[in-house]
Amino acid sequence: MKNLPQLLTLFLLVFCSVNAQQEKGIIGTNNWLNSWSEFNPEQVEYGEATEILTGNISTDTKLVKKNVYMLLGNVFVTDNATLTIEPGTVIIGDFKTNGSLIITKGATIIADGLLTDPIVFTSNRSVKKAGDWGGLIILGDAPINKFGNGSSVNHNFKSVSYDQISYGGDNIESNSGILRFVRIEFAGKKLMGKDNFNALLLAGVGSQTIIENVMVSYSAGNSLDVYGGQVNLSKVVSYKANRIDYNFNYGTQCNIYNSLAVRSSYISSPEGSRAMEVMTYKDDKSDIDFSKKQTLVTATNLTLINASDNLDSEIKMGLVREAIYIGEYASLDMSKSVVSGFNPAVLFENKIKINNENLDRIRFTEMYFNNCKGNIFIEYNSNNEDLESWYGNSSFFNVYSKGLDSETFIDLKNSKRPDFRLRINKIIASSLD
Repeated sequence: MKNLPQLLTLFLLVFCSVNAQQEKGIIGTNNWLNSWSEFNPEQVEYGEATEILTGNISTDTKLVKKNVYMLLGNVFVTDNATLTIEPGTVIIGDFKTNGSLIITKGATIIADGLLTDPIVFTSNRSVKKAGDWGGLIILGDAPINKFGNGSSVNHNFKSVSYDQISYGGDNIESNSGILRFVRIEFAGKKLMGKDNFNALLLAGVGSQTIIENVMVSYSAGNSLDVYGGQVNLSKVVSYKANRIDYNFNYGTQCNIYNSLAVRSSYISSPEGSRAMEVMTYKDDKSDIDFSKKQTLVTATNLTLINASDNLDSEIKMGLVREAIYIGEYASLDMSKSVVSGFNPAVLFENKIKINNENLDRIRFTEMYFNNCKGNIFIEYNSNNEDLESWYGNSSFFNVYSKGLDSETFIDLKNSKRPDFRLRINKIIASSLD
């Protein structure tokens, strides 16, 4: 009986170790990707369309699971109408007409799927590929950082009014609806010039909008764009996008939590492929009102991974870029996140001066930088001693490692149900290099 306390202590230690979860990267006592996600969407058959959606939806409308709907051309939800989509409903975008769905300012989408019955937006082609159709666009009336507090989306839309493509306003708490347990597959149709549709665009979307458990797979454009607004994102997945996974711009105030981006070196576009881009303007800053709030992204418990069996070779071939790119005047507060397999981990735009003001706007704390060729750099500058010294300070609790994917993550190779959570007790600090 004298050994009972020691035995009990040992039992509790073992029990806690088995049931603990890693605090960095995506978290959850269970793999929250199970049941609703799909990592092989090209192998799924959804059947032929039974109903056509085209033109404007100007009255409250409900899409039901028993039908398969086709987006024929650009479909606009207008006149403050609500589009409700039942769990399990499939909506396919037409390849020939650049099928897309646009929720205009004042209108609402209620796409509230279930863990076991997600809503799916996908391609209508028998052999599905990235860029088969347009994408999903949600336009709201929350603030942006441009003069006049308004802008518009120009995707070669024909015969539409400005009201149908405009976004921005003064309503921070505006509600554009719900996207929950939703998959968006093979979107990002090519537009004239170099641009693409992006799979999911949230422009001027307010804080009452719910965006969680959304998976974007094989987008030929960006997976997710957030322009302005005040948006909360949770359990968002970007899988093998051709361009940027998470793109933030035009004064968005965005919180993104417990989310995942998985890149592939051989799918990336040469025009800009990174896991996250945080900007406050694009190209021309003359229409930006700097008296307004500029882009601020708070990112907690993210996992950004470039999955590779031969990372060094892919880096030498120029197939791997930085994970995170931060532009002038933009702010990023990132913590408890994993960045693995990039070249380098973080890149600052060369316009950013290294001073206390800028370093206070761009924060990395309790991070796990793994298997990256370099950590934090200024664009076009190979000397990063100041940044390494700053972010390597022990007060930030950042960790640098060179672990293999198979040793770092629980189960990357499971083709049906991969688990991208960090392995318990696998974080071992190493010196900067």
